[in-house]
Amino acid sequence: MSNNDIFHIDYARARDAACPLRSFRDEFLIPLHDGQQQAYFCGNSLGLQPYGARAHVEEVLDKWATQAVEGHFTGQAQWMPYHELLREPLAAIVGAKPHEVVAMNSLTANLHLMMVSFYQPTIERTAILIEAGSFPSDRYAVESQLKYRGLPPNITLIEVEPDLAGGVFSMDAIAKAIRDNASRLALVLWPGVQYRTGQAFDLKEITRLTHEAGAIVGFDLAHAVGNLDLALHDSGADFAVWCHYKYMNAGPGAVAGCFVHERHAETTRPRFAGWWGNDQSVRFKMGPEFNPTAGAEGWQLSNPPILGLAPLRASVEQFQRAGLQTLREKSRALTGYLERLIDAHLADAIDILTPRDTGQRGAQLSLRVKAGRDAGRSLFDYLQSHGVLGDWREPDVIRISPAPLYNNHEDVLRFAQAAKEWNDGR
Repeated sequence: MSNNDIFHIDYARARDAACPLRSFRDEFLIPLHDGQQQAYFCGNSLGLQPYGARAHVEEVLDKWATQAVEGHFTGQAQWMPYHELLREPLAAIVGAKPHEVVAMNSLTANLHLMMVSFYQPTIERTAILIEAGSFPSDRYAVESQLKYRGLPPNITLIEVEPDLAGGVFSMDAIAKAIRDNASRLALVLWPGVQYRTGQAFDLKEITRLTHEAGAIVGFDLAHAVGNLDLALHDSGADFAVWCHYKYMNAGPGAVAGCFVHERHAETTRPRFAGWWGNDQSVRFKMGPEFNPTAGAEGWQLSNPPILGLAPLRASVEQFQRAGLQTLREKSRALTGYLERLIDAHLADAIDILTPRDTGQRGAQLSLRVKAGRDAGRSLFDYLQSHGVLGDWREPDVIRISPAPLYNNHEDVLRFAQAAKEWNDGR
């Protein structure tokens, strides 16, 4: 097959016609540009709206209108146990046991709650290890936890620098950082996917290295959930947090998720407690003592926001029907097609920062224009003006993320065609 073949619309359409997930695209509201659907590559920032989300939200609104407080106890989707409707499907998506997961709060709020319980510095162990260039919210949360405990971040915050081209980390660099600091490590907090480069990490190996060093390990899976085929329980991770507004398509500011490994199900670790985390068998006795629910639900604070959880129901139903293995196969096909098009037609203009190894990436390729930041921004603006929407991350990275539930080969080809037009016109 020649490079010209893959650059032809017939090739892309043939691949899309053969895709077992092709009908899922019709289940999403795709924004228009000049009357045509956008080639939308921002699922790593905000996933598109499933048509089914509105029905679930309207169901809650209708029940509120007609039943008011009784809606907590009536019908199939009662509000009192509403979060339980998401427990098993979320567990399947992240590779956990149902009692290890809960949908609650926001990602950073959950991260703080987890660090309250799992970051317990001692005289010998005070350090937290993260990646240099981590998502700002993670760094802010970690630094504030250190300061709250009266620990100086310049001594107790370890930031591992990437050692490979494009800001990518080798496992050797991660392992060395953990081993070199083993005696003082209390916590390793690492991403499932690095947000700027799109690099995916081996959670099981990082967990093994961290536990071998005698420390706790937690993961920020904001860019991994709904993207990678995770196995959180088998990884042995102590905890993980994530959001649902990216690949999980649950809407802006959607209720987030949290994982606590079952070995901590009845932990005596300190925690910030709230009424909804109390054992439901005694919750309404309104007693003064807190008896946490076993498992991740014991970290809940307040009753769930039902309107916030409703769109997530639509999302998990789609993931159940699609199947994670099939989604990953399509994701590899789309990023592979994008990679081939860039190599064949744009190699003189664009570098791919994300690892070429598909085992070290998900649905995102991070791109850098070789001519520098101004040229990169020019390409980004040109793409947007032609209905191709990626996102920009400072200082000079364009992230293109074909989400397999709704993106297709024709979308990817539109990116390549627009980028080639820009490059040829310079």
